[in-house]
Amino acid sequence: MRVLLIGANGYIGRFVADRLLADPAVQLTVLGRGDDADVRFDLATGSPGALTRFLDAVHPGVVVNCAGTTRGGARELTRHNTVAVATVCEALRRSGCGARLVQLGCSAEYGPSQPNSSTAEDAVPRPGGPYGVSKLAATELVLGSGLDAVVLRVFSPAGPGTPAGSPLGRLAEAMRRAMQSGDGELKLGGLGVQRDFVDVRDVARAVHAASLSAAQGVINIGSGRAVRLRDAAAVLARVAGYGGTLQELDGPPGTHTSHGAHGGHAGHVAHTPHLRPAIGHPRGESDPHAASVAFPYPDGCGSWQQADVRTARDRLGWRPRINLEESLADIWMEAACRI
Repeated sequence: MRVLLIGANGYIGRFVADRLLADPAVQLTVLGRGDDADVRFDLATGSPGALTRFLDAVHPGVVVNCAGTTRGGARELTRHNTVAVATVCEALRRSGCGARLVQLGCSAEYGPSQPNSSTAEDAVPRPGGPYGVSKLAATELVLGSGLDAVVLRVFSPAGPGTPAGSPLGRLAEAMRRAMQSGDGELKLGGLGVQRDFVDVRDVARAVHAASLSAAQGVINIGSGRAVRLRDAAAVLARVAGYGGTLQELDGPPGTHTSHGAHGGHAGHVAHTPHLRPAIGHPRGESDPHAASVAFPYPDGCGSWQQADVRTARDRLGWRPRINLEESLADIWMEAACRI
């Protein structure tokens, strides 16, 4: 089976490439902007006609699209997440290769969910920000394309390679710095949200399974279990051997809550003006107090998200295998190695 992989240098794409290369039945061709790509092409600026010529030359049986961006303004997000997918769909329609499309979507397409609920694929999407809107538009383009296509809606990926600017990446970096400087107190905001974390290697397994299947439509890829970020922080502290206190800055301005690094509640103490950055919100150089005001998790999905993953089990034969503690251990290993 010849697979054309788009976005092999991205966070998820690297693991998808590894997974596909490990299958001796797969002949992998990589399309991307970098010099290491087999075919150099920029989806955001290239024409469908040019991509069609590449498809006809390579003649893949499956096209996997892991390309996209999570950062930037609405225009940039639309260009890289929506226009790029429109180009892929149009090129596949024009091509004679008849390839199946596996598109990576994300849980931000759903937007906020009711606490203690599991979000199934038939939920009405209500994205809470421009990133989710750009990804949802891409999903709708794929579903309306008439192609043999499946969209994997990935919840919160974790594990090795986690970007340093992501909430878990920032948490690990803050802990590394606290341990390096001998701080017995780590002040963090944004720990009250609950997310469905799924290891990036399990996501790659799902992409592989989707490439081989006949499943179409939208399929959730998650663990099926929401985890509070403060509980993830406690696990990370245990993995890292950090024995200090996590000062949690959620709640009304003027107070914050103290927890032991292993999850013990330690009451309320007065708010202090000089705080560490809230998880998921970079601290602006021009605003030394920015951390005290930015608490929402930055994906526009509110305080709770949990996937209903029965469709992935039934239609792909896929279940997550790697637990969050192992994912966090790998995140910590990479953070600890930074100089």
